[in-house]
Amino acid sequence: MTFGVIGIWIVALGALALCLRRSPVVARRAVVDAGSALWRVLPVMLMALPMAALIAELIPAGWAEAWLGPDSGVVGVVLASLAGGLLPGGPFVAFPLVLGFLKAGAGPAQMVALISGWAILGLHRTLAWELPILGGRFIVLRLLASFTLPVLAGLSAELLLPLFPGATLR
Repeated sequence: MTFGVIGIWIVALGALALCLRRSPVVARRAVVDAGSALWRVLPVMLMALPMAALIAELIPAGWAEAWLGPDSGVVGVVLASLAGGLLPGGPFVAFPLVLGFLKAGAGPAQMVALISGWAILGLHRTLAWELPILGGRFIVLRLLASFTLPVLAGLSAELLLPLFPGATLR
């Protein structure tokens, strides 16, 4: 169990204690809501995690290292940023894929750029939600203004990498 998971458990149990302090009815409602949310997400997790692991195994040998490896430099960071922006799905797909790319030889700075591109650019989210609600002109403005952010994140990660030895894999 990682420090982050332990922290989440501490916060969750603290919140439960505060709910119990307020009222057992409030705590029961919160636990039921949490269980309901877990029940909705569980089928997605049960399919997305194996799917991402299987896709990661299908990455051709040498491909990730050649295009997104630690020696791919700025070109690899830009490619990873674009790939992240095109990557559909939620965290249950994106994070296992990043782990698969890392195992296949992708560089950690490039994967920082990929995750940042996925989080910031997200074409699937842009087309499904932003375009119908905010309109095309706003989307173009947002994408032009934010495209450099995943690239800067990847390049910053490259500079910070010496401070985090062993950051390539868990």
